[in-house]
Amino acid sequence: MMILYNILTLTALFLIILGFPVILSLILFSEKRKKTFLQRMAFIPLPEKVYKKKKKKTGIWIHALSLGEVVSAIPLVKAVKHRFAQKEIFFSVSTKTGFETAQRQLKNHVKDIFFFPYDLLFSVKKIIDQVSPEFVIIIETDIWPNFMAETEKQNIPVFLVNTRLSPRSFSGYKRFSFFIGPVLNKFSKICTQSEADAKSFEKLIQKSDNIIITGNIKFDQPVEPVPDEDIKKMRFFMNIDKDCKVIVAGSTHEGEESVLAEVFLKLKICFNNLCLIAVPRNPDRAGSVCGIFQSKGIKALKMADIELKHEPFDVMVVDRIHVLKKLYAVADISFTGGSLAPFGGHNPLEPAVFAKPVIFGPYMSDFNEISKLLLDSGGAVQVKDGDGLYTAFSEFLSSPEKAAKAGQQSFKVFNENKGAVKRTVDIIERYLSR
Repeated sequence: MMILYNILTLTALFLIILGFPVILSLILFSEKRKKTFLQRMAFIPLPEKVYKKKKKKTGIWIHALSLGEVVSAIPLVKAVKHRFAQKEIFFSVSTKTGFETAQRQLKNHVKDIFFFPYDLLFSVKKIIDQVSPEFVIIIETDIWPNFMAETEKQNIPVFLVNTRLSPRSFSGYKRFSFFIGPVLNKFSKICTQSEADAKSFEKLIQKSDNIIITGNIKFDQPVEPVPDEDIKKMRFFMNIDKDCKVIVAGSTHEGEESVLAEVFLKLKICFNNLCLIAVPRNPDRAGSVCGIFQSKGIKALKMADIELKHEPFDVMVVDRIHVLKKLYAVADISFTGGSLAPFGGHNPLEPAVFAKPVIFGPYMSDFNEISKLLLDSGGAVQVKDGDGLYTAFSEFLSSPEKAAKAGQQSFKVFNENKGAVKRTVDIIERYLSR
């Protein structure tokens, strides 16, 4: 199967290069894209001064796919650094946003940050030889057959941590279990977020004793309190009146903003002193998202324009990354995007950290366990559609006491489910000391 996999992988690469000259030209004529592409192909070696030739494997390689996984990895990186204080940590990502986030959040905690290689035999081998880690930690489910084959060949333990399997992912893995099963068997330990995830993995692999439930490291994310004085300053710079109620809709996707616009129009009839902060998952969509609200007669402006001109608005559309967490501190009520449309949802703990009531739609498959805990506690409300969203917003806006109680419950869920990072690091340490 590995031979067929490599034939298909190389064929796909060949077709992209020959069949899609536009893509190739975009890569080659952009210095950043070109450098990233060449690094992931392993055509550009990692810096020699960082990756010196070693007589034996040393250091720890931690990999996180993109922005969400990088944020999840932060407490784990710090714990690993503390537990294995004599070892250097090398951190890899697969996306531009992940790289930028890692540079911003982790550069003082790791030796180097680099792009994970494409899963091509020569690329994988070259990068593994250069990094030469004692062991590897992969966050969640970024699983690559050639990478696993090469680490096994070099006797490098690989730990899959904070991993989960959505029903859709499990269905796909099950269909190709004859191929994915042997790949999963190569992991030294598989640390799952929940019992349901563990049972799904048990159906795919032979070494079920390698599967351990550790919980979700998202509960261990660092809390950065935002003082009341800072919240006042944020409201001032965003031109939000001190008595104005604020709804923050975080990580929204296409198809959701039009629903939010209709709901917001209805809310304004009963709650005049109200504003909405919409944070598209992709900030490049900010202009088109503004257009969606404006087409309904709503005064919508991008965050940059509001800060520059200090104009009044009904809806602010955020056109940058790395600000959502602090915006939740300003919110009275939160909505978690990617959940009204089938995108699997986003992390509802982000508003829970600030004791905010959480509302999300029916599509939360990527955060099943967390959303269930929040719902069972009364810290969150799940809605089916725009009508349900309107009702949920109305109830919280009409009753600040109810909103405050829900917020307290959401924070309680966040606070009482910590410990996954410690359990994960304990498992890795025990395995290595055998």
